[in-house]
Amino acid sequence: MTADEVRIRLEPLAVEVDVPRGASLISSLSGQGVEFPCGGTGNCGGCGVRVLAGSLPVTDLDRTTFSKDQLDGGWRLACQARAGTPLVLECFQWQMDVLTDDTSLMGTGKRGLGIAIDLGTTTIAAQIVDLASGNVLGVETELNPQASFGADVMNRIRAALHGDDLTTLVRGALGQMITRLAGGRAGEVAEVVLVGNTVMHHLFSNRDVEPLSHAPFVSSHLGEQRFHAQELGWPLPATSTIRFAQCLGGFVGSDILAGIVATGMTNSDDLIALIDLGTNGEIAIGNRHGVVCASTAAGPAFEAGSIRMGMRAATGAISYVSLAGSEMKTTVIGDTEPRGICGSGLVDAVAAGLDSGAILPSGRIANGTKVFPVAGPVVLLQADIRELQLAKAAIASGFRLLLQRLDPGKGDLKSIYLAGAFGNYVQIESAIRIGLIDIGFLGAPRQLVHAAGNTALRGAKMLLLAAEEPALPSIEHVSLAADPGFQDEFANCMTFPVRQGL
Repeated sequence: MTADEVRIRLEPLAVEVDVPRGASLISSLSGQGVEFPCGGTGNCGGCGVRVLAGSLPVTDLDRTTFSKDQLDGGWRLACQARAGTPLVLECFQWQMDVLTDDTSLMGTGKRGLGIAIDLGTTTIAAQIVDLASGNVLGVETELNPQASFGADVMNRIRAALHGDDLTTLVRGALGQMITRLAGGRAGEVAEVVLVGNTVMHHLFSNRDVEPLSHAPFVSSHLGEQRFHAQELGWPLPATSTIRFAQCLGGFVGSDILAGIVATGMTNSDDLIALIDLGTNGEIAIGNRHGVVCASTAAGPAFEAGSIRMGMRAATGAISYVSLAGSEMKTTVIGDTEPRGICGSGLVDAVAAGLDSGAILPSGRIANGTKVFPVAGPVVLLQADIRELQLAKAAIASGFRLLLQRLDPGKGDLKSIYLAGAFGNYVQIESAIRIGLIDIGFLGAPRQLVHAAGNTALRGAKMLLLAAEEPALPSIEHVSLAADPGFQDEFANCMTFPVRQGL
């Protein structure tokens, strides 16, 4: 450490970083797993840290975000702070498991090694595979370094249009992951397949994201993008094939294409549904005869991004809630005191509130206080419940409209797969209870709904291992906003089911 640097210690991880004196905390903390959901504007309150040693002055936005007791207790917005003196900070966001995929796949006789990458908005997961056997030889995960520009894709788009270089940033991070994965065998890597949402696809590929910033969200660069290792700065042979798989629409990316492949939709005579629950909830329904897909503007509620005490699935987050008689039972990640609530806990808490009568089918909190206590200091506000209603209505109405477009007979839908981290951890009974997974009108049993894990990474491996490009059925991208029935269907799905009906 030089005289022009100060040392910041992050607890409870006991991680120390040296940063230039007077520098914004955004650059130093984003690399340690602290998210800045609104990109550093101070509007969301999601980057709270508590000063344990040293001092940070209180800003106007701190006063807006935190109570007087919280300010006196040392809470500050990291995005508004600069490192003037050595600091010890307790981070509101500590650590998070990244979902990978343990599915065993058959090799197809190719030679060499392959790398599959799921480039997510929040997290990145990569696996190196023996192409001959299909065996996974190594796994690497980390947070997407672009998160310092905002947690959601629209903030990333705005940053890119403002002139920030998100392309070099993510290519460099992936290059380092590949170096760690390949070790001394980088020369044997024959192929790399990447999948991700359309914005990640465009930012990695250095394509113009301006068309994705406004309706009708149509881009002319949705196709597969191919690269040479040298142009990416990756330590791979010049003969390596590097490709980012094709996207399906403005906000339906190659991660959904990979999910379609991973769920077996392309080979099935029965109808299969894939729902990827995130900030942009993507839905695909179909079989080998044809698929319809769409993106719904679900907002960040499923990742707890728009919830006052929401946080990602990290230490201190309430992840599960159940009702035991009239008492709420909670599970907290890290088995510590609750600090906030993540997406799965949010769905559970509202489901429990509905079952207890504390939350009405309209979404209103029954006692009129506009506060629903969950555990310890963690509460849901009336506005939080409304955010969840908006998100679940977007998914449920999109699901209904896509089914209507396919015009299936009753009972034709044989499986519903929930993809991604939220889909993997949410309790399916709670998702059905709040009407997020809308199967009541189908008469479909609970047994049809399955947590599918990381279908994007699994599908990327399947594309990597395929002896030839898989034959895809016709895939129709549907603009739900242009559907004349969307607003009515959306309004119908806003309320919570009166009774469970599992």
